[in-house]
Amino acid sequence: MIEAPATVLVYSSRPEVRAAVRTAVGRRPAVDVGPVTYVECATGAEVVDTVDGGGVDLCILDGEAQPTGGMALARQLKVEVSDCPALCLLIARQPDRWLAHWSLADATLPFPIDPLTAPAVVADLLRDRVGQRPAVRR
Repeated sequence: MIEAPATVLVYSSRPEVRAAVRTAVGRRPAVDVGPVTYVECATGAEVVDTVDGGGVDLCILDGEAQPTGGMALARQLKVEVSDCPALCLLIARQPDRWLAHWSLADATLPFPIDPLTAPAVVADLLRDRVGQRPAVRR
């Protein structure tokens, strides 16, 4: 059972999209996943700075964000960050899944976000990410 808290970065240039993600995923997306803390970013520069600072387990990026789209940002993070957090892209159209694949995202979620599937996708990504953390020595 994973009890460690997780940090989820939510990126969108639109505050209503960030709120929809937080609401759909909730504070605890699954019983075996520790509590989630959200960090919200409205610009691509904020995302890069936050990820560079460390401590982010998952980024949920809006593929429709302006002016920096989540797909380009995902690819940049995967290429430039050695210990890149898991990446999930919000996509408005199913045909955009190939772009999400190009961006090297670990998963996609359709937008508008489905509160029945979003927690399961987020929980799976967090299980993988938290399971990869090095053990803390005391």
